[in-house]
Amino acid sequence: MTVVKVTFQPENKTVEAKADETLMDIASRSGIDINNLCGGQGVCGRCRVRIIGGKVHKNPEQKGLLDDKDWERGIVLSCQTKVMDEDVEVSIPSESRREGEQILTSDGFILFTPVESRTLPPLRPLAQKHFLELSEPTLEDNVSDLDRVFRELQKLLPEIRVQAHFSCLWDLAALLRQSNWKVTSTLHFMDLQCPQLRHLEEGNRAKHNLGVAVDVGTTTIVAQLLDLSTGKILGVEGSHNRQSRYGEDVISRMIFACGKTEGLIPLNEAVVETINALVDSLLKSSGFEAEDITCYVAAGNTIMSHFLLKLEPCHIRLEPYIPAANRFPPFQTRDLGLRGYSRAFLHTMPCVSSYVGGDISAGVLACGMNDREEISALIDVGTNGEIVIGNNQWLVCCSASAGPAFEGGGIKFGMRATRGAVEKVCVSGVDVHCETIGKTKARGICGSGLIDLMAELVAEGIVDQSGKFVQLDHPRVRTLNDVPEFIVVPEDATETGEAVTVTEDDISTLIKSKGAILAAMKVMLQDLGLSFSDLEKIYVAGGFGAHLNVEKAIFIGLLPDIPKERVDFIGNSSLAGARTCLLSTEAFQRAEAIARQMTYFELSVHPDFMDEFVASLFLPHTQMELFPSVAKALSQRKDSREEHPCESSAPKDLQ
Repeated sequence: MTVVKVTFQPENKTVEAKADETLMDIASRSGIDINNLCGGQGVCGRCRVRIIGGKVHKNPEQKGLLDDKDWERGIVLSCQTKVMDEDVEVSIPSESRREGEQILTSDGFILFTPVESRTLPPLRPLAQKHFLELSEPTLEDNVSDLDRVFRELQKLLPEIRVQAHFSCLWDLAALLRQSNWKVTSTLHFMDLQCPQLRHLEEGNRAKHNLGVAVDVGTTTIVAQLLDLSTGKILGVEGSHNRQSRYGEDVISRMIFACGKTEGLIPLNEAVVETINALVDSLLKSSGFEAEDITCYVAAGNTIMSHFLLKLEPCHIRLEPYIPAANRFPPFQTRDLGLRGYSRAFLHTMPCVSSYVGGDISAGVLACGMNDREEISALIDVGTNGEIVIGNNQWLVCCSASAGPAFEGGGIKFGMRATRGAVEKVCVSGVDVHCETIGKTKARGICGSGLIDLMAELVAEGIVDQSGKFVQLDHPRVRTLNDVPEFIVVPEDATETGEAVTVTEDDISTLIKSKGAILAAMKVMLQDLGLSFSDLEKIYVAGGFGAHLNVEKAIFIGLLPDIPKERVDFIGNSSLAGARTCLLSTEAFQRAEAIARQMTYFELSVHPDFMDEFVASLFLPHTQMELFPSVAKALSQRKDSREEHPCESSAPKDLQ
């Protein structure tokens, strides 16, 4: 088969490729990320590149996503374009690149608390090391080597009964004698009362006991390295999930995994590669070795958990939406290729259903809503909006299909929260003020910016409450191909030279996304005989929530109209829950109890959901009595704008 060279610019990176490979596959294999929302199906149009040298095979079907001008300039979709029998040079434009992504690595949760705390258990990690100084055997004390180890452990841990993994016996006799009867034991607490002896090593290695907590997100993966002997965080790292080359969302990745032979393997390898790269970086900065890692705890949605554990996810996307498992036994890390000593374990946070995963169980544990009498809600907004409502007596949950709009999908200039994304917007009359991630020229607009803009357009009367443009003579409103759009950032202030706009169709898509979240909450509350006012607290989790403006989220009807002091942003609660479980066997058992306790609402068959969804397709809602503060603000719009003028720290060229 012909081997050719492909050079990618601006990296100036040349790699070898085989004829008939797509440019997307070649770039992915080379560690170059190109935007890709559809998993290489050729329908999103986000993976545009320009051929600046050589000839390629252009799939003519992609022309529907490209205009004649693009086609003439050599613009192609990388997922639909294959190399032929000659060398090629490819330029990746800025709008097709992933760079400067905002990755939420922090949370506001403490590590552990004294035993008497109701909320968080004490430091009792899943993997523990104990230094043992054994007495030498004599004719009077002639118990076996293994019983001698057990006896010493019994002195340290009198309330538990230790079992041993058979592999500990293989070199036991030689190890004890060459170490002068001084060894370090590694116990793994799969069961609180009956831990397993997994490893014995020479000398005192009790302080070389590391654990890794991992938030396995669809978009990003974050890992924390912890000293399990003290509970101290040694470092935290985050990066883009390398699975994105197979699709930005879990549905696209499931289609990839199930649509070809062994399609699951590259998805599993991609997530393991991402975690290992983070762990390598953490180990390098901490001065420890991979052999010091004894335990992992990973939290992710149900589908990401399946990919990590190499479990087939194909039936999750097909009615009746059944996963292979919701609760998973510990996996040996070596079976998955994760860094760590040979007998280290990976624990995966328990899931509830196909679309409410371990990240939500971790979030409930982290915020402690299951420990309190007050009724509260946890919301994690993404392609699916997972919602939990309850208290220490009961918990109910659901997953609302919000679509990818809040992550930039399906929006003309939508993008994830990466460098150049407009994240804050303020409109006052004809003046528009924007802030971008990285304080650079704009490349597009991300979820928080879209919510800001939608609220501002309604407040200014530029868009009505149905999402239609009514001020068509506004200087920032123009009509292209009979579709009105608002110019967020003009051509001369963007990185691409093309104006960043939001169209009437974009607003309609956003209304549907926010409507799905609100309708899901309302349906669950109604079934419980409750209303929005009964919620004492709303916890908003994840990276999207960290940059959300509460007032504007309420203004458009994404969040219910409750006092803003009742809304708490809790950061990366998935990571916080995983870390808590890593440091406490009791916490992991509590997380399993939380997952079992949650009652799942399947909204697709709920008789009231569609009616509530339709009622939510308004800004903020067709029932304005549910949003009294918004009704008041709209009636006093002019006065409100005068009292609260726009403020922005954006560069002048963006204002």
